[in-house]
Amino acid sequence: MTLANDEFVFSDELPLIDDDCPEQLDFWKILIVDDDQDVHLATKHALQNTDLIGKVPLFLNAYSTADCLKLLSEHSDIAVILLDVVMEAEDSGLQLVGIIRNQLNLKFPRIILRTGQPGYAPELDAVRDYDINDYKTKTELTRNKLFITVLSAIRSYDQLNRMESSRVGLEQIVHGSRELIAETGLQHFASGVIRQLAAILGVNPEGLLCAQSTLNESSAAPDYVIIAAAGRFQSLIQRRLNEIDDSIIRDGLAHCLTHHEHLFAKEYLVLYFPIRDNKHFAVFVKSNKSPNHLNQELLKVFCSNVSVCAENIHLIARLKDFAYFDRLVNLPNRTAFIEAINDCFKSGEADEYCVMQIDIDQFAEINNAFGYNYGDRLLEALAYRLHDNFGKQCLIARISGDAFGMLGKTIDLQTHLIRPCFEKNFRIEDMNHVVPISTGIVNLRDSNPDGQSVLKNASIARKLAKESGLNSDAYYTNDIGFKAKERTHLLHKLLIDFEQGLLFPLFQPQINMYTKRVIGCEALMRWRTKEGEFISPDRFIPLAEKSGLIVPMGLWILRESIKLAQQLEAEGWEDITVSINVSVVQFRMPNFLASVRQCLEESAVNPRLIELEITESVAMMDQSLVEHTLREIRALGISIAIDDFGTGFSCLSYLEGLPVDRVKIDRSFIMTISNDNDEARIADLVIRLSKSLDIRVIAEGVENEFQANRLLSLGCQEAQGYLYAKPMTATDLKSWLQTWVHSHPS
Repeated sequence: MTLANDEFVFSDELPLIDDDCPEQLDFWKILIVDDDQDVHLATKHALQNTDLIGKVPLFLNAYSTADCLKLLSEHSDIAVILLDVVMEAEDSGLQLVGIIRNQLNLKFPRIILRTGQPGYAPELDAVRDYDINDYKTKTELTRNKLFITVLSAIRSYDQLNRMESSRVGLEQIVHGSRELIAETGLQHFASGVIRQLAAILGVNPEGLLCAQSTLNESSAAPDYVIIAAAGRFQSLIQRRLNEIDDSIIRDGLAHCLTHHEHLFAKEYLVLYFPIRDNKHFAVFVKSNKSPNHLNQELLKVFCSNVSVCAENIHLIARLKDFAYFDRLVNLPNRTAFIEAINDCFKSGEADEYCVMQIDIDQFAEINNAFGYNYGDRLLEALAYRLHDNFGKQCLIARISGDAFGMLGKTIDLQTHLIRPCFEKNFRIEDMNHVVPISTGIVNLRDSNPDGQSVLKNASIARKLAKESGLNSDAYYTNDIGFKAKERTHLLHKLLIDFEQGLLFPLFQPQINMYTKRVIGCEALMRWRTKEGEFISPDRFIPLAEKSGLIVPMGLWILRESIKLAQQLEAEGWEDITVSINVSVVQFRMPNFLASVRQCLEESAVNPRLIELEITESVAMMDQSLVEHTLREIRALGISIAIDDFGTGFSCLSYLEGLPVDRVKIDRSFIMTISNDNDEARIADLVIRLSKSLDIRVIAEGVENEFQANRLLSLGCQEAQGYLYAKPMTATDLKSWLQTWVHSHPS
């Protein structure tokens, strides 16, 4: 390509520097494979100390196929293989060539077949397909012919290696510019520059790249760091320039970076790459022959083009830094974490890896109690501790507000190894803080091969752990995944069916067992799908609560209940109260009270006909908040009941201070009352307590006369259950009321 425009100049378009310059290694490895000891001695005698493109031969000896394969496994840089066609068998040599090319995948070593039996010459197809460099009979290989044959093979081997080095260098430069995280991208780019220069110079990739440290950009004296190295210099990566013992390297790079110029010496060269904003860097490459004037000019053009590319790398790196890095905790973010998982799958080693998702238990409460700045400091401290303990063997990222992800080998990501990290208190703002965590773990082999799926599965496991309580762990399994998908599918269906009006209310009458008068009814949500399938409330109510859908559903059932209360009052049933369940999620909503007030205003219903049932878990929330909200509700004229009393935490001490009108004895305590097993102690306790606090009591789940009579004997007069009526539609309820009144006249 021409140099008139600003296009990048690639190494294979630049003329190579003369081949006669010796490289770091001063020998070519030549493998002699022959079962005849004399052939080995004759070959060594013919080629010993000969100059083969600036190097001498180093002989390796194999006397059988097994010997040959062993040496090939130990030496990756064999240049020429002199191979006997006939050894253990007539075609041993050709079989060995097939193994070398097809099974060992060694494409670069040049193969010269030799035979003492001309009748066993290989077919032309074999010479072509197996990339055999030459075929000679042993009698025709005089010393001169052997030298020429081997020299030709070495030239071919040398050229192949240079082409491969050039290809790899170009690939690394391109790959470096696309890297996700700035540090990784620059290192790949820098390594590519070293390889590319080595290919241009025709030497082994032995060199290092030095650039100004980003940690000390503002200091008076620039601090330079080795950010990439190849060959025997690899141990110098991340070392500061002034720490390098080799004065030639140290002084050469210092001169180049200080004077902003190239340096061409007899045994090495240092190239300067100018970058804007003092991001310049220099490359040191070992070379035993200084390039001539023409090649120096070509190298300068190369440096100019690489400088332009490097500026783009810096720009891309900064953009990637914002896109893939969490600045609060100085860790990769969710996007970077997902792509790292994808790279793990591409590497083919995913079966050995797993992902752990760590979540701080009750982090929202911590923020509410101590403030968001305190929460941020806690996240920073947790991130530091994770990185300090596991940063060397795992990738750690912040994947959401208080959730962190860890990607590493399964053997390193065991819960018993992680949990000790959190046993020591975190000290934040002069306070010691215990941090309980929940973890979800997924083995990559148990997930779909993409980062999004893995993170989703880890999240499923983490949520399962949270359901088990504080400081819990859970592993993702296919069974757990299947159930989660089922729940997701059911929730999706619930959303659609609720929008389309496929949920409907049923109402179960409540009776005064002593007078047989109907005193009220409880509103219940039911769901029948388009296909006619009834879904149990035990399945869809928890889903609605977790997703927040319970809020609009609760508002809908409230309006339906108000509508029924108005209709019953209009038809003469003036003392029938309609009870509506209120979820914890609804009660916690800031606009809950306002929405109740709005429904009353829109309908103009008599508030005394409405009762709101709260669960025991609501009653156990912040006492002052609960008391205030309940008093506001009662101020509207609505009565309050506690549902499922006795099934959760003990709230006997709370009950006295709450503005409550009625307590419901849970059906589980009523079921224990029977002719065979009259266990009514809990019911008796609740009834006595309620009476002492002047609170009415109603029993739910009453199914037979024995239970009803036993409850009456204990002082409970109100009940609902199948003994009296099943839940029914509003239309059926009105008909049932007429029938009930006629059969139970007051």
